[in-house]
Amino acid sequence: MVRDDLRTWLRVRQEVDWGDVREVTGPIRGRRDGILAAAALRDKPGETTRGDGLRAAWRQARTDAAAGEALGFRLLQEWQKLVLGLPEVPFRTLPAFAKEGRERYGLSAETPLLFDACLAESGTPHLSLTARAARLYLDVCFFHPFDDGNGRAALLALGFVLAREQILLDEVGPIQIRRYADDPVGALSLARIVRALAVATERRGQLSVGRPAMTEARRACRAARRDVSTRRRSPELMNEFIAEW
Repeated sequence: MVRDDLRTWLRVRQEVDWGDVREVTGPIRGRRDGILAAAALRDKPGETTRGDGLRAAWRQARTDAAAGEALGFRLLQEWQKLVLGLPEVPFRTLPAFAKEGRERYGLSAETPLLFDACLAESGTPHLSLTARAARLYLDVCFFHPFDDGNGRAALLALGFVLAREQILLDEVGPIQIRRYADDPVGALSLARIVRALAVATERRGQLSVGRPAMTEARRACRAARRDVSTRRRSPELMNEFIAEW
């Protein structure tokens, strides 16, 4: 049977106890915009083209969040056009691969419809906000809807869901640690990390000396590294960001 890590993720997605993640509510704003900071990391000295697409897409995503837009593939497409600087970014038409070919995401006639359903679930309030945002991030990673830039698409989707509830993270680095489709523990860990980052962002926004917030941020970073280190992967992969980023 041909390997299909998307099918694996859809099974794992149902196994994760997302309800175990406590709620956090906005408004929350730190001392900076974490996604803009991530975009700046893509810049080179004297050249900002690599980060400009993500900055433009994030500005649009924040505008859409403020307008109360519902998240669907059309919205994700519009952001991805800005990310990649392309006039069209259709849903992929072939199986996709990631992590140097170690994960394969299948494709059937139902795949776009399943993806739409997962996007819609990000707006249902039966789970905590950070659990929904983290689950959506992984949905985008493992559905891998675009030919390029899926890591950025996942980050924009997560940021949009949080921004719709007036939460703007000031740090997103721990979120970008590689995740694996067959790892329910890692999926739940990501949801807890997103919550920890939101709590840390709130404290940094309130305190002139952010020692308590730094404690939360360090916990999130340690959790991310520990989560990855439990995987049986070579050491050089442990702290890599998503390959498509």
